[in-house]
Amino acid sequence: MKRMFLLVALLASVAVAYAGPRKLSRDLERADPARQVDVIIQFKGAPGEKQKDKVKKRRGAFKKDLNVIKAGVYTVPASELDGLADDPDVAYISPNREVRPTMDVSRPALGGDLAARYGYTGAGIGVAVVDSGISMVSDLYRQVVYSESFIGLSANEVYGHGTHVAGIIAGTGAGSYGKYRGLAPGVKLVNLRVLDDDGVGTDAALIGAISRAIELKSRYNIRVLNLSVGRPVYESYLDDPLCQAVEQAWQAGIVVVVAAGNLGRENPSGNQGYGTITSPGNDPLVITVGAMKTGRTPARGDDVIASYSSKGPTAIDRILKPDLVAPGNRVISVGAKGDSKLEQRYPQNKVGLLYFELSGSSMATPMVSAAAAMLLEKNPFLTPDQVKARLMRTASKSFPASTVATDPATGATYVSYHDIFTVGAGYLDITAALVDSTTVRGTAVSPAVTFDPVTNTVSLLQASGVVWGTGVVWGTGVVWGTNVVSGTGVCWGTGVVWGTGGDPAGTGVIWGTGIVWGTDAVRAENIRMNGEK
Repeated sequence: MKRMFLLVALLASVAVAYAGPRKLSRDLERADPARQVDVIIQFKGAPGEKQKDKVKKRRGAFKKDLNVIKAGVYTVPASELDGLADDPDVAYISPNREVRPTMDVSRPALGGDLAARYGYTGAGIGVAVVDSGISMVSDLYRQVVYSESFIGLSANEVYGHGTHVAGIIAGTGAGSYGKYRGLAPGVKLVNLRVLDDDGVGTDAALIGAISRAIELKSRYNIRVLNLSVGRPVYESYLDDPLCQAVEQAWQAGIVVVVAAGNLGRENPSGNQGYGTITSPGNDPLVITVGAMKTGRTPARGDDVIASYSSKGPTAIDRILKPDLVAPGNRVISVGAKGDSKLEQRYPQNKVGLLYFELSGSSMATPMVSAAAAMLLEKNPFLTPDQVKARLMRTASKSFPASTVATDPATGATYVSYHDIFTVGAGYLDITAALVDSTTVRGTAVSPAVTFDPVTNTVSLLQASGVVWGTGVVWGTGVVWGTNVVSGTGVCWGTGVVWGTGGDPAGTGVIWGTGIVWGTDAVRAENIRMNGEK
């Protein structure tokens, strides 16, 4: 009863808080009026000199256009924000926030070796890697066809995260006799650097890189955008500038693959890690990816969810996420040239002279990006929605009800449930996706969920015109299957009904009172350097 009361109270408070349109983000409402703040101002139409003059009259200084989302970056006195928000031309104002990385045996576990034997390498497909840069190492030297930095530094990496991600996608394995080859070594990598030497970037840099990927789409046949970065959710995806940018890429025909985050162990107000998906993984269009553990074997039977992988539903909008899970724990890939910042900090993670081991949803995300590239190599006419639907439809749905993980650094144990808010539509299966020929029509937006305290049910909200409504993906038994959700009384089709027996994956624990970030809403991603047992 207490859990039910908290849930009803939370839903009521959310309804009150969002009764009218808020044009100023909550974290800006708390800004010190005496401070100058860097903000992203989204306008209702394409901004011109008239809009810039309005900001200037409020003592604001223009810094950069973000035309892809009809916005610009400005420095303004915090005392002028309320006045700017009242302007009828302004759609939404948010800070220029920090973004960070979301952080062998993975390839055969996914069916990647079989795909390679059939000749699928992602050949001819451009994959834009928006990250901390890519180092020109032997495994990636020929794969990188374009490099650009959006932070005033060289596009060549110092930190060590972006090179690792790029290696998972397209590394040739030249330095390991093929042992640590990436999944799709035939792709063309477009290196768009947005994170500095310490792995920190901003919304503006990320949006600028996404805009450039759209501009370069035809030149390099960019069909996939990999975002192994993220930050906390502060507002609805309808207002979030990062979400608006990834939607523009998706509409331009680019499959956007985003890390779910690494906050699945967090437990603010008893939510057991639910509701911790990071932005822009909270956007319903993109493919949001959580992290699995391979058990250090090529077989899939012992693979389970990593306890740190962020869980849905998303904060504020309650979108069903993640969409898929893929290997992300203790993944070995290419290290940056020389000793990167991460290698200096964690020398125990070095594998030989050229490779490095990392864990997190950052590592799972490029697995899905590579799979998308192979699907597009096979059928270049697939839309982003069709790629998403095919990957989800063919994902493996065989999971144990629950597992217990141990943090090797602290000895702490964590229980994980393999429910829809933890594993999404299932575990990426590249071979199954490549042999599947189902082509759907419509959009592949991830559905929202709602809780009915009277019937004690959690249901999917099916929008009209989406592919899930056809029964191809989200219909009875086609995508999910009863093994995906622990507990009894589970059914599909009209809604997801949770049994009355009570399960940490159901009802009130999902929503919690602090709903994800607590009151301060300032949280950075943790890189799980040591993974888990």
